[in-house]
Amino acid sequence: MPRITAATNAAQRAETRRRVLTAFGELLFTHGLPGLTMTDVARHAGVGRTAVYNYYADMEQLLIAYALDETERFLGDLRESLAALQNPVDRLALYVRAQVEDLSRRHLPPGPAMAAVLSPGSFAKLADHVGELNLLLQDILRDGIAAGYLPPTDVGQLARLIHGTLSSSAARGNATNGAELDELEERLVQTVRFVQLGAGARFDDDGRPARLA
Repeated sequence: MPRITAATNAAQRAETRRRVLTAFGELLFTHGLPGLTMTDVARHAGVGRTAVYNYYADMEQLLIAYALDETERFLGDLRESLAALQNPVDRLALYVRAQVEDLSRRHLPPGPAMAAVLSPGSFAKLADHVGELNLLLQDILRDGIAAGYLPPTDVGQLARLIHGTLSSSAARGNATNGAELDELEERLVQTVRFVQLGAGARFDDDGRPARLA
């Protein structure tokens, strides 16, 4: 009989958690949070309900674990992509596009709704992670100001305004055909340029970011 090692057990536990979180995310996308149960998640993940409870005591713990996991992975991928761009206005465009696409894909409840279903402690934990995104955006804006591509402004206030725009711009529902995908892409392009111009960016005749006079 093969010997079961601690490493094997750890891998199995990690795989089970990943299946549960993936199933939860898929159900959020297709059905939304209201009415979703641990039994639904277990069935969709192909595991027993007891297995879900072994890792998450209730839906609140599962929701916060999913949100933190997704935010952490999103932050890692975003930082890597941003590092490949030099111009801060181009980095702002990438940030806006990535945020809108991520918000559309995950279909997490917006901030006020999350606050209504989470305990203050859990919401604060999530807010800390979301705060990292806010700091990342502020760094991009500061770089743009320092390099002369954006006018001086209150970057904290501007970052809050931008995030509000991104939340309202996220697509609701799934695009099912080419025409809908093209429409979503056009809206996303318009949102990117709207945010760039709103931040004070200017462009030359070829559409490239230009330093302010």
